[in-house]
Amino acid sequence: MTAILQPQDAHESASPVSQQSRVLIVDDAPENIRILVETLKDEYIIRFARNGEGALRIATESAPPPDIILLDVIMPGMDGYEVCRRLKENLRTHNIPIVFVTGQSEAVDEARGLSLGAVDYIGKPFKASLVKNRVANQLELKRHRDRLDELVRERTQELALTKEVTIEARATLAEGRDPETGGHIKRTQNSVRLLAEYRAENSKDALQLDKNTIELLYLSAPLHDVGKVSIPDSILLKPDRLTDEEFTEMKLHTVRGRDALAAAERKLGGNSFLRLAREIAYGHHERWDGKGYPQGVAGEAIPLPARLMSLADVYDALTSRRVYKPALPHDEVAAMIRQGRGGQFDPDVVDAFLQLQGAFQAIAQRFQDQEPHESVVTAVSGGL
Repeated sequence: MTAILQPQDAHESASPVSQQSRVLIVDDAPENIRILVETLKDEYIIRFARNGEGALRIATESAPPPDIILLDVIMPGMDGYEVCRRLKENLRTHNIPIVFVTGQSEAVDEARGLSLGAVDYIGKPFKASLVKNRVANQLELKRHRDRLDELVRERTQELALTKEVTIEARATLAEGRDPETGGHIKRTQNSVRLLAEYRAENSKDALQLDKNTIELLYLSAPLHDVGKVSIPDSILLKPDRLTDEEFTEMKLHTVRGRDALAAAERKLGGNSFLRLAREIAYGHHERWDGKGYPQGVAGEAIPLPARLMSLADVYDALTSRRVYKPALPHDEVAAMIRQGRGGQFDPDVVDAFLQLQGAFQAIAQRFQDQEPHESVVTAVSGGL
């Protein structure tokens, strides 16, 4: 392997077997690299670097990255500890096992290395059998960890899909007694996520809207009208305008939805998903100016998830076709929402919507209703 003595920063010893594990050797001494390459070349694909900068470049830019790194501790410039720290801070290289290599006469702090994330130490001069066994053992452990991580991801995805399907089934059951369509569920939940993602990047709401919370908002949004299952058909499906008494009953769907979700939340001993669903179900008909229902609260007293759903719900109601009304064009609806800024809607949420109009239209197009809905309901000013 005379090629390793060339003055390049890094070199790869290729193998015709693509399934072989990849080993990155990092050492400033060419002789140490030569010994390790000769020891491992028949079983692994070898790359090496002679300094910390080269090691970081190979580890972070290689596709695929190394499966294990043999890292010298004492090197000029960036030492092994610093290289290890940077590798563990990088999401791409965080899980690569690092084995420190060091001379017996060198003063090293093993506890420091292990605290930084190294998994083992190998002393110089190298014993071929020891090096092979240590590398093989660490690679086997990595394969087990990778497989376990894969199983966890698969199980998590399966549970998430089960949750999403269950939510959609329950929400669709509620929508089945309502004039709104199944497309309404998809459109509103995607619109809510769109608004939340924009607010997370462009406003003070970022602290309330981390990635996990936004995903929970997306999953819980379909339950915003779950309380409508409690509304009598004579009201829910009435083809004429509701009387004051009937409208009072209709407004209770927010309270009953909140109560059902709160009961489930209590049984689970607190659940962030159900909390968000409860806030949306109870508050999505509140208005920024305090003239909404059921509480008549105003401003930031309305939970942020409900404020996001309020705009998404109204936009979809106005732009969707119903048997009692045609779909209004986007520009007309956008103008109405703009006029509702600071009245019906949170001004900041309206501002987000105005920046996202094209995306709202794309969502409406993607999840458009294929056929006119056959139910007939009343059209109440302000929406139900």
